[in-house]
Amino acid sequence: MNKKIAIKGGNPLNGEINISGAKNAAVAIIPAALLVDGVCRLENIPNIVDVMVQLDIVRGMGADVKFLTPTIVEIDSRNLDRSDPPFELMRKLRASYYLMGALLSRYHDVEVAMPGGCNFGGVRPIDLHIKGFEALGAETAVKEGGFVCVKAENGLHGKTIFLDVVSVGATMNIMLAATLAEGQTVIENAAKEPHIVDLANFLNAMGANVMGAGTDVIKITGVEKLHGGTYSIIPDQIEAGTYMAAVAATGGSLLIKNIIPKHLECISTKLVEMGCEVTYTDDTVRVTRTGEIHRTNIKTMPYPGFPTDMQPQMAIPLCLAQGASVITEGVWDSRFRYVDELRKMGAEIHVDGKVAVFNGVDRLMGAPVTAYDLRAGAAMIIAGLAAVGDTTISDTRHIERGYDDIVGKLRSVGAIIEYVEVPGEAE
Repeated sequence: MNKKIAIKGGNPLNGEINISGAKNAAVAIIPAALLVDGVCRLENIPNIVDVMVQLDIVRGMGADVKFLTPTIVEIDSRNLDRSDPPFELMRKLRASYYLMGALLSRYHDVEVAMPGGCNFGGVRPIDLHIKGFEALGAETAVKEGGFVCVKAENGLHGKTIFLDVVSVGATMNIMLAATLAEGQTVIENAAKEPHIVDLANFLNAMGANVMGAGTDVIKITGVEKLHGGTYSIIPDQIEAGTYMAAVAATGGSLLIKNIIPKHLECISTKLVEMGCEVTYTDDTVRVTRTGEIHRTNIKTMPYPGFPTDMQPQMAIPLCLAQGASVITEGVWDSRFRYVDELRKMGAEIHVDGKVAVFNGVDRLMGAPVTAYDLRAGAAMIIAGLAAVGDTTISDTRHIERGYDDIVGKLRSVGAIIEYVEVPGEAE
């Protein structure tokens, strides 16, 4: 039996949705907990596959992992086994590469499997991570079978590292490696995403010395050890943005709770251009659309620009907008694999390299589609909600990697959506 998502489209969304903890912060903070000489209590943990896999990895290395509630977990890594992370779990999760920085910082020696995760149709290398580790004094080698070995026989020593391109993963991995290094490390041309600030705040709460997170220059002064403590993970910017885009596509009015307004400014600006009404309080945003969808252009860029992880979701209302809209992908070389699925639903889209032109149509029609990656899967859900008729989505495992109970949350605000078991079909 294979699980699919079935949607009967055409219903506007109305009600309230509560946003879970940020996936991209949690998958970095969990490895960071391995640096702590004590017990870490992490609150606002999202119940998603990527986080559970990351917890399984650290548990498999000997860390004591206890859930106190469904959203609060304690991690005690004082008795961590020196063995390398289990490769079969590493290959399931791209963010498993944060184990490299954390274990290199703690042990000065680590061997990990090359990480897995979403495939956008292009290569997602880790050369900048390796460059950072080598600048701190490590030697690296790639072994047969896709294993990366990183060793610093003389310890890690602070240095100024300039990132050739803005990289979220490299910025965070170098931060982790430098936390217990000798001296000061300076990361120039650092990424500025909210989850980088969250990682820095977690490390500082445990006794680290990280300054400048959220700017393009981050300074990490190494400390001898970190102590235990409690930390609450920020709300998920992309989850909130996904529900905002869903309202733009379907119409209706949603109050989205547990958000940080500043993190959503780049998304709400585009939604207003598209004809939505967006109003904020301290920790909520209400998105309403009652009229036609207006055309607009979007270019993805590193934060504080428009996030690449929101590009597929925002494509859905543009499929239904009046006139022609353009999305330019400014981060990844290839992130338009989902376009063929939308064409099955009647969308008119032309892709040329990193640019996609959307000619708005009157309606999308329900169809069987596939979730090729995490955010494309969210886009397929939004398309199904907005379409006329029935849509079924296969490969739902990608969606579950990053969305906490997306089916239940949407059903609570008027969507006709459910999981169905389909016998005898391969996903």
